[in-house]
Amino acid sequence: MLIPVKAFSDAKARLAGALDPAERAALAESMATTVVRAASPLDVWIVCDDTAVAEWATRLGANVLWKPGRGLNGAVNEGVADLAHLDIDTVIVAHADLPHAEHLEWLADVDGVTLVPDRHGDGTNVIVIPTDSGFVFSYGPASFARHHAEAQRLGLDVRVIHNDRLAWDVDRPDDLQPPKWADHQ
Repeated sequence: MLIPVKAFSDAKARLAGALDPAERAALAESMATTVVRAASPLDVWIVCDDTAVAEWATRLGANVLWKPGRGLNGAVNEGVADLAHLDIDTVIVAHADLPHAEHLEWLADVDGVTLVPDRHGDGTNVIVIPTDSGFVFSYGPASFARHHAEAQRLGLDVRVIHNDRLAWDVDRPDDLQPPKWADHQ
């Protein structure tokens, strides 16, 4: 399991109108902790460039892949390559802002690529890929379509999973409201 984690102190800047810096940092750490715990029993690698994040990851029993100055796409691409060198065949890459994540290990139950889009169908919250596939990550607006096209370019089977828990990420102030479906679970 690979989770890119931005410095908690810099995370979630788009929530500045709703939360102060300390609240944003606490929220980012809390959500990242949820994702790490949801990865159990898998081994977890945190890709980061912040010492506080590295210390947090170590406290949780996760491994740290130090990738300063790479940006999200560069850090994830290099992190996947590092895991391939460790003889890991398949990796689940999940974002750290999934407050309802649970039981992520099942996503790696098929060959090819698994994509879990955000609830808007725009972003990619979780990707499962073979580490030796040459897959190039391209996060940002419309990443789901680009990731789907990348898998097809590589000739990999693609499975798309629509999952309420994994589709709910936190980027904007309205994302802080509990989803309606959470009341029924």
